[in-house]
Amino acid sequence: MQKTSWILLVLLLLLAGGADAQKKKRKRAQDIQKVIDTAYTYKGTPYRYGGTSKAGIDCSALMQNSYARAGYQIPRTAKSQSKYGKKVGWGGIKQGDIVFFKFKAKREKWYHSGMITSVSNDGIYFIHASTSQGVIVSDLNADYYKKNVKAFRRVIN
Repeated sequence: MQKTSWILLVLLLLLAGGADAQKKKRKRAQDIQKVIDTAYTYKGTPYRYGGTSKAGIDCSALMQNSYARAGYQIPRTAKSQSKYGKKVGWGGIKQGDIVFFKFKAKREKWYHSGMITSVSNDGIYFIHASTSQGVIVSDLNADYYKKNVKAFRRVIN
């Protein structure tokens, strides 16, 4: 009888742990969707260096504002953001991950960030604040972006 009680107790604990894991997985998915949805509300917003609003925004503020809406505080600059969260490789990127680029213009290096919005057989798409076009969605497989990817980071684990 005592052995049966122990087995039942262990099974109940395992089931409770599984339910907890499902709740966390659901919350993660909801948070990621909220971050992406928030980023999309900025689509068409003009680019403004140092800007943080719909009047004008830069790439890192787009990331910071989008994550903040879901309750995640991340650093302000793309360079600082590129060191925040969990590093992810090309083969492991998912929706909500941040992609970082390092571009070279003459002697100067500058950083750029965007958020992965879709990963499928059709391509990998990300939303970002382009200096020339404002907030847009682009294909990560385009040569211009692909050759300048520096890193991927996951904020929501």
